[in-house]
Parts: sequence; structure tokens; C-alpha cells
Amino acid sequence: MSPKRILLFLSLLLASLTCTAQVQAPDTPAGKQFAAWLQAFNQGGEAYRSFLQAQFPSRVQRAAGDLDLRERTGGFELKKIEEASATKIVALVQERVSDQMARITMEVAPDAPYPITKFQGMAIARPAEFALPHLTEAELVAAVRQKQRAEASADRFAGAALVATNGKPIFAQADGLADRERKIPNTLKTRFRLGSMNKMFTAVATLQLVQVGKLDLNTPIGKYLTDYPNQEIASKVTIHQLLTHTGGTGDFFGPEFDKHRLELKTLNDYVKLFGARGPQFEPGSKWEYSNYGFLLLGVIIERVSGQSYYDYVRDHVYKPAGMTATGSEPEDQSVGDRSIGYTKLSDDAPPSPTWRPNTDTLPYRGTSAGGGYSTVEDLLRFALALEQHKLLDAHYTELLTTAKVETPGGGHYAYGFDVAQVNGIRCFGHNGGAPGMNGSLQICPSNGYVVAVLANLDPPAAQRMSDFISNRLPEE
Repeated sequence: MSPKRILLFLSLLLASLTCTAQVQAPDTPAGKQFAAWLQAFNQGGEAYRSFLQAQFPSRVQRAAGDLDLRERTGGFELKKIEEASATKIVALVQERVSDQMARITMEVAPDAPYPITKFQGMAIARPAEFALPHLTEAELVAAVRQKQRAEASADRFAGAALVATNGKPIFAQADGLADRERKIPNTLKTRFRLGSMNKMFTAVATLQLVQVGKLDLNTPIGKYLTDYPNQEIASKVTIHQLLTHTGGTGDFFGPEFDKHRLELKTLNDYVKLFGARGPQFEPGSKWEYSNYGFLLLGVIIERVSGQSYYDYVRDHVYKPAGMTATGSEPEDQSVGDRSIGYTKLSDDAPPSPTWRPNTDTLPYRGTSAGGGYSTVEDLLRFALALEQHKLLDAHYTELLTTAKVETPGGGHYAYGFDVAQVNGIRCFGHNGGAPGMNGSLQICPSNGYVVAVLANLDPPAAQRMSDFISNRLPEE
């Protein structure tokens, strides 16, 4: 690093430290309670439980989840007070081990001892005023290598990351274990489960069928699924609405899925179980993430193409892109180089203190909504195939990746792709997360970068690394 850039980084670091030192909660009942909560949260353990018992007893039952958050974030640093009164405070904080920021709103009772009456925390996109400095390519590679090894050493990351510019990888590194029992390390060839990242492949397949005139974006799905059980959904919900999560079709994860998890072997099995439900809101009236909506897109692809969903994406997405390590074979079939997912999450108990295989949470097979597997190298091939119009022509590629609807937190959703300004750079892609799996793909056309990160641990293992990289990409 040049002396000039060293001075720049030192000045930025000094400014950051000075800013952090100056930010204090106000000397009000709400401000004092917030400061006490933050100190107790950062201490963790019994200090935090004792604080809740004394000042916020209604949250004691959620202490285990809060302490799991404390472990994953390393605690919070106060960055800014956005609003303050005697009984209310709104503050911006940042995770100690990542770039992720959150907005915390706290309210207290008007009379002493001012117990906490309301608490809300929400992750937010990093505000422009806290933008991170863009690095040079060499600085980025050095910083990412160090960060990933540190995260792996702390057992917060196990997986692989790849960064490419104009199609050429400049960083590719795998850390941690694909199989902890057998001590098999992760490599760049390791296949990781994708979670919802499969939605990108489903969206591309759908737009391919639109491009050749077999589907119409604004036509209700009943034209293609003539026997769909619920007529309100069949007659009102369009392909466009399924692609943008605005159809009100809801989720399929929950008690019914858990009960029938291993019985759901085909996409039509999901329709038989969930197809009688009506829309959860008037189709087109708002955005709400819908796994079931993308499941229906898979069923439509099958009906219109005459192939199974799995065969269609293999022949029309994976093969043209040169993706040789991507698929959705059933979990009871042996797949070479597929990692074991490790989780601390549980639906019916506090987070476990140790990693355990996620086997009892996996569906029989991945679907058009998510659950397949891939490698970081194959994800780069997919990104390049999109940009080189090997999957869709220029018009439909732009249609696929152009923002259609705003999402909570200020982001936007296109057709199966999130679209966001990442530290001033427009990127599109998708993440995926479930117990024992996390991944992210970011494609940034203006500066030519692609960032692919996959992990066989709970979220936000991969997302944290992806954000670290994307926030520091060179501007050109």
C-alpha cells in the first residue's frame, strides 16, 4: 500500500474512532436504559439475563435468542442517535464482527424506575453517511483473505468465496470443513446447498418461456394450471406477480411441511398439500416473500415445457452456462463433494451451543423455490452466462434484472433477483439461507465484479462475507 493510501486509511480510522467515541446515549430515562441494555447485551450471559429480569421481564423468555444474536454479531457498537425523548430513543448500531447495521427503537415507562415497555430491532442497509472506503483490487484481495480466515478461525465461517472481475477470478478461497466428523475440508469444488438462490434459475427458466412466447407475464396462472384447486388464485394471480412475490401465495414452510417433509417428493405434491389455500392478500397489492409462489412457477414450467422442472433447468440453464456441479438430486442419493450442513438453530428449543448436522431439517429434494446445490465456480459461470446473453437475449436479461417492486428495508426485487445499490454500486443477485446453509451471489455490471460466497453453516455466515466484499469493491 502506498504512503498516500496508508495516510488515507489512518485518517479514516481515526475519524471512525473519534466518531464512535463521541456518540453517547442522551441523559434521559430512555437514553440511560438504552445504554444499560447495550452494555448488558455486549456482556452477554448472566449479565444480560439479569438486566432483562430487572428492566424488561417480558423479554426474558427470548433471552436465549438474544444471546445467540450476541454470539453471531459479537455485540453492537452505537453509531448514531436518530431520535430521542424522555421515553423513547431510536439508535443506529453496527455489529462488531461485520458491516451490518441495525436500527433499534426502545420505549420506557414515564415513571421511575422507567422499565422498558417496547423494543424493536431491524437490520437495515448501510446508510450513505457510513459508507466504507472502496479498496483497490490488491487491497481488496488482501482484506478478504484476512477476513475469511479470521471468520473461519472463530468458527463463524465454513465455505468458499470467489471474486471475479470481467470474468477473471482475482480471489478464490475455501475454509473450514465440509464434513466435521471425517475432517474433510471445504474446497472450491465443494457443493453447497443454495437455499433460495435456486429462485434465480427458476426466474431465468420462466423468462426463457416468455421469450419464446409460451408464457405471458400478465396472464393469470389458471391458463397454464387449468386444474389448480383454488380458483381465486388461478383467476387473479399472474406470472409477473409470482416472479415478484406480489401474488399473496404465502409460504409452505411450517407445521404442515414439517409433518410431510419427506413425503413431498414432486412439485405437484406441494400443490396437493397447499393448493386449496386462497390468497393471503389481494394479488398485486403488496410485496411479501413467497416460497410457494416460486414453487408454482416450477409447476408452470413443467406444464408448458413438457419436461420436469429439474430436467428443464439442467438442459436450458445449467448446460448452456457450463454449470457442471449444480443440481437438485434427492437427499437420499449420493452426490459427490456435497458438504454437510451444520446448524445451531432449532424450531422448538434455544440455539444449540454446538454445531450439529442439519439432516432432519432438509426436504426430500430441492424445488423451484430453493434447496439445490452448487459451487462458487458454477455461480460465476451462471453470472457470466447471464451477462453474455447465453440464457436470455439482451431485452429479457434486462427485464429479468430490473427492479419491479420495493421491498422492506429500502431494497428492490426484480424477477427472482434482488436489486440494490451496494456502497453506490448497482448490483443484482440473490441470497439463500436455512439451518446449516447460507449463500449469496452479487453481480455488479458497472464495475464488472461478481461475488459468490457459499457456506455450510447457519446464516449469516456467507452473507457476512459477501457484504464485507461487496461494500469494498473498487468503483471501476
